[in-house]
Amino acid sequence: MIGIIGAGPAGIMAALEAAQRGARVILFDANPAVGRKLLVTGNGRCNISNAHTGPERYTCADRKFLETAFGLYGRETALARLRDLGVPAYATPDGWYYPLSDSAASVVETLTAMLDLAGVEVRLRCKAVDIWRTADGFALTIGGPSHVCQVERLIVACGGKAYPALGSTGELFPILERLGHTIVPLYPALVPITARVRQFHKLQGVRLDAGLSLWQGGRKLAETSGNLMFAQDGFSGPAAMDLSHWVSTRPGADLKLVIDLAAFHRNALLELIARWRRRPVPLGAVLAAVMPAKVPPVVLSLAGLDPAVRLADVSQKELNRLLHLLSHLEAEVTGTRGFKFAQLSTGGIPVTEVHPQTMESRLVPRLHFAGEVMDVIGPCGGFNLQWCWTSGALAGRGAAQ
Repeated sequence: MIGIIGAGPAGIMAALEAAQRGARVILFDANPAVGRKLLVTGNGRCNISNAHTGPERYTCADRKFLETAFGLYGRETALARLRDLGVPAYATPDGWYYPLSDSAASVVETLTAMLDLAGVEVRLRCKAVDIWRTADGFALTIGGPSHVCQVERLIVACGGKAYPALGSTGELFPILERLGHTIVPLYPALVPITARVRQFHKLQGVRLDAGLSLWQGGRKLAETSGNLMFAQDGFSGPAAMDLSHWVSTRPGADLKLVIDLAAFHRNALLELIARWRRRPVPLGAVLAAVMPAKVPPVVLSLAGLDPAVRLADVSQKELNRLLHLLSHLEAEVTGTRGFKFAQLSTGGIPVTEVHPQTMESRLVPRLHFAGEVMDVIGPCGGFNLQWCWTSGALAGRGAAQ
C-alpha cells in the first residue's frame, strides 16, 4: 500500500501513476476536496505548463537533478498524460499552456473523476499530524492519536507554506527533519515585492511589460522580464514575483530594483524620437506611443523635464538623461509580502537528499517527495505546475515499482 499526503497537483499525479501500475493507493488531504490549490492557479484558468520549461529556468541546489527528472518526465510527456486523462491543452503565443476549457475548476473535476476510476482511495478532511518509521514502512497519525494508518511506502506532497488558507502550513517539516532530513528554511516566493515607491504613487495599478533586475550593492543578483504592476507598497506581476525569492531569502539586505521601462519597445521608441527629433511634438506623446499613458508624465518629472515639453525643445543631454532613466528606474527594496500572498514557498527538502529518478529519499528508504515540499523554484507561467506533474509522476512510478 502506498500512502500519499497532499491532494494537490503533485499528489494527484503521483496517485494516478502509482494506481496505473497496480498499486493500492490512499490519498490523504486535510481539505474537504482535492485540488484546492489547482483552483487558484492561472487566475482560475489553470496555467498547467510552459513551452520554455527546462532545468535552467529553475532555482535549486543541483541542476543535474532537474536535468535527470525532466529527461524522464518532461513537458511533452506531462501534456500527453493530461490529455489522456481528459485535460487537453493549448499554448498562448508566449508559450503559457492552459486547458482548452480555460477553467481550473474543470481540471479539478476531471482529475477527481480519474482518481475514482483509478481506484484511488481518497480520504478528505484527514490531516496527517505525525509520521513514524516501522519495520514494514510507515505509520501515519491522521487527525489524532486514535487514528493510525500503516503504509509500505509514503509520498509526501504536502506543499510548503504558501497559501496557508488552502492547507499549506509547513507543519510536517519538523517531522521530516526528525526522520533525518535537512530542512532548508522556508520563505515566500512568487510574491509581490515591497519597496519605497512614493515617487511612483501616481502609477499605482499601472501594468506594463518591462525588464527588471535586482541588485545588492554593485552586484546583480538576478534579472527577468515580463509584466510588471506598480502597487501601493511596491511591485507585483510576474516580473516582480519571479525575483521575489531572491529578496525574501535575504531579510534586511540592502537591495534595489532597477526597472527598464523600454525593454520591450526600445527600438520603436528610438525610431520615433529620430523621426520627430526636430518637430514640436510633445515628448510625452512620443513616450505614450510605447507605454501606458500615465507613465510619461511621471518619468518626465523624475528626469527634471516639464511634462508638456516638446521634443524639439529638449537638448541632447536632457534627452540622453531621460533615455537612461527609462531603462534605469530605481526603487529601494524593503522586503516581500508574506506567505498569505505567495503563490509558492522556497525551501523545504533539498534535492541533494532525493533520487531524481524516483523522488525517493536518499536518507529514508521508502519515503518519496513530490512538488513544493522540495526546494525547487520556477518562474511564473506554468513552470511550477510542470514541476508538480514531473515530480509527482516520478514519485508515483518510483513508489509503485
